[in-house]
Amino acid sequence: MHGAQQAIKSQQKQALTYDIVIVGGGLVGASLGCALAPLIERHGWRVAIIESTALPENAEDVSWQPSFDARASAIAEGSAQRFRQLGVWDAMRHEATPIERIHISERGRLGAARLSAQELGVAALGHVIPNAWMGRVLHQHLQQLPIEWYCPATVAKMTPQEGGHHLLLSDDSELMASLTILADGGRSGLKEQLGINSRRRSYEQTAVIAHVGVSQPHQGVAYERFTAEGPIALLPLPGQAMELVWTHASGTEQARLALSDQAFLRQLQTAFGDRVGRFTRVGQRFSYPLSLVTAEEPVRPGLAVLGNAAHALHPVAGQGFNLALRSVMDLVEELAQGAQNQHTLGDMETLLAFERRRAQDRSNVIRFSDGLVRLFGYSLPLLPHARAAGLIGLNLVGPLRRGLARRAMGLER
Repeated sequence: MHGAQQAIKSQQKQALTYDIVIVGGGLVGASLGCALAPLIERHGWRVAIIESTALPENAEDVSWQPSFDARASAIAEGSAQRFRQLGVWDAMRHEATPIERIHISERGRLGAARLSAQELGVAALGHVIPNAWMGRVLHQHLQQLPIEWYCPATVAKMTPQEGGHHLLLSDDSELMASLTILADGGRSGLKEQLGINSRRRSYEQTAVIAHVGVSQPHQGVAYERFTAEGPIALLPLPGQAMELVWTHASGTEQARLALSDQAFLRQLQTAFGDRVGRFTRVGQRFSYPLSLVTAEEPVRPGLAVLGNAAHALHPVAGQGFNLALRSVMDLVEELAQGAQNQHTLGDMETLLAFERRRAQDRSNVIRFSDGLVRLFGYSLPLLPHARAAGLIGLNLVGPLRRGLARRAMGLER
């Protein structure tokens, strides 16, 4: 036993020591790295990012060739403001399509709710940005910071230790971190390895995602159309193109994925109607099952869980990444406050303050998106009439509509 303990001690002496290790260099992890820049400069913190996908050595050298099939995300105005704080918005906006209006309706029913940037006194309600472009801009910014990368690499084993965690990587590197951030989307199995359970409820729905061409200019309008089969969201893209998110009862999406392009477009036209003119083209179709997932322990001593690893939402309200970015900024603010109060990195007082700060916002967003799924997911005899009346009422009551919009934009919590 004594020899085994000595071996462990020897192993840990070889580990490289970091103040913060971010597991996952995707949009959430990269945003966190950028947000930490002032604290790295002020306190001399040593920060590392572990990313499983190989990245170009110099993102500046990678030519940007937008693809019709490139995945995109809806970035709320509040998130755009946070990207401005990080100093990356000027670059990001080059490939951003502004959302100037939002139109919410139910197929076959009177009544609609309309939100506009002009009414709210903002330039845009949000923006639709290709994920690849967001990643490129964030990684270009990270190259200017003294952050070390382990890439491509994954965490093979993560062990709690006094004062943090010991991480054994797939490339045999060993790290010791005072604070470890899981921002890996929950796919690595690290939460399970650490015994962090998640509450999971399947919606028994699957989203079909694709880009579609439309015959008339979308004029910056985003649509949320509720149908008997499930919600259809259309987000504006450059030119006469839109990103489609079409929700299906799980299992029924397979038939649609197997359709020819023309047959798929005909069925989409029937389901959505003619508000954007005719659907003229469809790109590659993707699908993924929809569940509500929340980590039961988003913080532990020396550990915080962010992004999809912490919460996965239904895409009906487009709030997943926006919620994650607010978490990033709140965590950095609490770390700054903790450092000012001379707390050690990873101490529970700081992390619990962060969790208290996040709990209400997270609960509000989950309740909002989950409520939309439930409200428009039932077909009780009188419910469609009540939904139509609700949409008409929302459109008529200005303060209520504006309050809802500001919350969806991430300007209020």
